[in-house]
Amino acid sequence: MKNNRDEMLGKLKEEIELVTRHVGVLAAVVENQPIGIIKLAELLCEPQHRIRYSLRILENLGYIRASSTGAVATEQASLLFLHLNEDIGEIMELISAMKVYGTGIETKNDSSDNQHF
Repeated sequence: MKNNRDEMLGKLKEEIELVTRHVGVLAAVVENQPIGIIKLAELLCEPQHRIRYSLRILENLGYIRASSTGAVATEQASLLFLHLNEDIGEIMELISAMKVYGTGIETKNDSSDNQHF
């Protein structure tokens, strides 16, 4: 059974991994457009179903569009990459701010002291 720590931070980690894959797929589209699912899967060493899912998400968000020869990036993709480092920096600052809770806080392990909300 997972503990609450694993569940809460695990979801955050999974989301970061998923967004990292989407950004990687988008970068590959920008660099190799137009490009299809099979070529992307080979290029990124990812299963086709994962590439298909990422492409669907990216299309729904407006970062790519489908063409008869494969996926092509939109202007919105250029804007994403233009501000990517800045946006990631802001996210890292938010995550780093949580670190203060990981040091110096003592928890009581005595079950008689535990209170439920």
